[in-house]
Amino acid sequence: MSLIRCQTPEVSTWGSFDRWANLRDEINSFFDGPSWSHSVAAAQLSTGWTPALDLYQTADDIIAVVELPGLRKENIELSLHDGILSISGERKEEAPEAGQAARSERSSGKFRRSISLPTRVNSEKVNASYRDGILTVTLPKAEEVKPKQIQVNVG
Repeated sequence: MSLIRCQTPEVSTWGSFDRWANLRDEINSFFDGPSWSHSVAAAQLSTGWTPALDLYQTADDIIAVVELPGLRKENIELSLHDGILSISGERKEEAPEAGQAARSERSSGKFRRSISLPTRVNSEKVNASYRDGILTVTLPKAEEVKPKQIQVNVG
């Protein structure tokens, strides 16, 4: 009787890393391609920062509340087109008069937020107010999408 030695395949931990590296390279090449560089998503990712936005809905209105601390009213732009509310602007970097910042956590630069509204609105009656760093945009719903009460008649 002879002893047959079984050979075990070599296990390389680098093989799994190589697969991840290849996947990373493929994903990165997608973002470098011509179709990505001109897309809206690429434009949003390349901005300096993204303000927080909450969207509320009442029976009559859609209300967007956006945190924009430190901005001047003149540096905020709003537009409404095809059911998409866009908010853009710029927060200037504030440097102290003397010395350099030891730590800087506040975001600065240009921003752009676009959000698809859940229903049609009356663009002629949109109202925006800005107070204490909070932008509130009230967008009245179009009449045809407001809930209507229907009376039931007997007879």
